Amino acid sequence: MSELPRSELLLRTENLSKSFWLGGKEIKVLKGIGLQISKGAMVSLSGASGAGKSTLLHLIGTLDSPTAGDVFFEGGSLFKKSERELARFRNQKIGFVFQFHHLLPEFSAVENVMMPALILGISGLKKGEIVERAKEKLSEMGLGHRLSHKPGELSGGEQSRVAIARALMNQPPLLLADEPTGNLDRATGEQVIDLLFKLNEKYKMTMLIATHNEGLSARLPVRLKLVDGNLVQA
Repeated sequence: MSELPRSELLLRTENLSKSFWLGGKEIKVLKGIGLQISKGAMVSLSGASGAGKSTLLHLIGTLDSPTAGDVFFEGGSLFKKSERELARFRNQKIGFVFQFHHLLPEFSAVENVMMPALILGISGLKKGEIVERAKEKLSEMGLGHRLSHKPGELSGGEQSRVAIARALMNQPPLLLADEPTGNLDRATGEQVIDLLFKLNEKYKMTMLIATHNEGLSARLPVRLKLVDGNLVQA
């Protein structure tokens, strides 16, 4: 992979490795991954179940620490940061969308979307402004009529869109999505994919999407695949 100009580069990994130990035996999941992602790119990450897709996303999102190597975001090393600095980084720079959404069941859709702006109290927004932004994000997802509904009162597709709205709340430059259509039927999954394309076009948000969905992967401009712990062009 040719070196991207620094002005175009959002994220890169250097010799990124992750091992787990089982019964005293080392299981090497990621083996020295070198990855570059440009600003505004839409990248698919495919691979067999257990290939390490979620592990790679968790490392890039600093939800886990590597066995070796580092992640560089906007030129800076992530794993030289303190835990507090990493928490701030995740809150401000990355939006997460997970297969199972992880919405808080006791809170309404708008309250779930508000959460990233309330955490750490560093959004710089007043409470009323946070509420209004959350409503705007949900309306953008076509859920302006579902603001007060709790997750259990929403369909799978609606829950997915609430999760995307939550990921957008702090307007981060990077979206990490782990099987965002994995629990959805084909038609609903296609709607979510179309929505991600519209958001990329509108906000120029960089997206790294791990998926088993070959149709989704084929639609994305940049396609990568994990094979035996190594990253290859799909």
